[in-house]
Amino acid sequence: MAGMLYALVALGFVLIFKASGVFNFAQGAMVLFAALAMARFAEWIPQWTGIENQIVANLAAFAIAAVIMFMAAWLIERLVLRYLVNQEGTTLLMATLGIAYFMEGLGQSFFGSEIYRIDIGMPKDPVLILEKTFEGGVMVNPEDLIAAAIGAVLVAALAIFFQKTPRAARCARWPTITRRRSRWASRCRASGSSSGAWPGWWRSWPA
Repeated sequence: MAGMLYALVALGFVLIFKASGVFNFAQGAMVLFAALAMARFAEWIPQWTGIENQIVANLAAFAIAAVIMFMAAWLIERLVLRYLVNQEGTTLLMATLGIAYFMEGLGQSFFGSEIYRIDIGMPKDPVLILEKTFEGGVMVNPEDLIAAAIGAVLVAALAIFFQKTPRAARCARWPTITRRRSRWASRCRASGSSSGAWPGWWRSWPA
């Protein structure tokens, strides 16, 4: 289970870097914030609405947490990440670590710092398999198998998305384009060129 969680976090690192060219060290704190949001809303929704079906409450909590994380990610990208493209590693580390500490404090302030349990109805009792092949069999947790299957599906879906869709191809090229434009802007500033002195500057803007 922990391994699949790490795999999904790694996917988040790759997606953000592919889309923005910034390695976001705050990804773990953002995962924690999302988990806290879902856990707390899964508790609050039945209290607020009287819904007794745990699956419905979990789905509603997941949707609310997804909306919250979309808004948080949009704000972080607009206010911080877009200004970190092509910056030095130390700058990236300090800025995104600052985001991580902020997200951790904000999440614990809003949702509490206790240990919360998210029950999504998956079986938790281990089962024995391959009893005829190995003496005593192999004990497997069905919850881990389901989590592994979900992670594998997500990895396959992202691989297909990045290989088959034009939008994803442009997204994958964005860090390279951004680096080229940054180098072009640095050369332009070093040579003293400006849009006023060089009306045709846009013709050499790298694509």
